[in-house]
Amino acid sequence: MENQQSYPSILLENVVKEFANLPGVGKKTAMRFALHLLKNEEITAENLGNSILKFRSEVSYCRVCKNLCDEEVCEICKNSRRDPSTICVVESVADVMAVENTAQFNGLYHVLGGVISPMNGIGLYDLEIASLIKRVENGGIKEVILALSPDMEGDTTCLYLYKKLAPFDIEISAIARGIAVGDSLEYTDEITLGRSIVNRVKYKV
Repeated sequence: MENQQSYPSILLENVVKEFANLPGVGKKTAMRFALHLLKNEEITAENLGNSILKFRSEVSYCRVCKNLCDEEVCEICKNSRRDPSTICVVESVADVMAVENTAQFNGLYHVLGGVISPMNGIGLYDLEIASLIKRVENGGIKEVILALSPDMEGDTTCLYLYKKLAPFDIEISAIARGIAVGDSLEYTDEITLGRSIVNRVKYKV
């Protein structure tokens, strides 16, 4: 039986529980966060709380690529120096940031918002697949890069996207397997991820 943490204040306990709900944050780290806020000026907690509330209520998704943005269209899609004929398909906003940090890709993105995962209740209609197909249908696209994490769900999603995109006169490629099977794109080091983008290969079924 696990030992129950004893808290001197129910208010502290509530804050620790909320921090501990964040991914990758354990109870000890959550406790440090809470005590840090208590130790500093009250404005520190106010700024944190206000920034979270403002982010949650006001952040938008780009109507073109579904990346996070502050306006209707994100800065990447608006950048005239980017190559609009190449689309890199990724699972999440974090993956856009990971690829951008490599400085090896100059095209546009399409954020699916996840991968096909029946075990987690994520189906085809939960993802931004229809909007991707629509972008290709509208023309001007020469290549679609499938840059999903190399695990079972990612491979299943790549295969489905390939079948949907195959009828179009475009090149369909996938990132090179310099990334170990089962690894998450978000946590892959920049050099390996950059090489995987540069050395991408034609997608094969």
